[in-house]
Amino acid sequence: MAQSQRIESLKQRHQTLERNLDQERTRPMPDTAAIAEIKRMKLAIKDEMENLGA
Repeated sequence: MAQSQRIESLKQRHQTLERNLDQERTRPMPDTAAIAEIKRMKLAIKDEMENLGA
């Protein structure tokens, strides 16, 4: 996979995680463990994009 394709894929995954995070936060009883895991995954994606030069 070309670097630009990988970056685009990571951006899409990051957006999906952001939507999931918003959904979890708006639930009547948000799962704090799930929120923490989503944030961790988002950060890992962001770090990988920075390493790729995005």
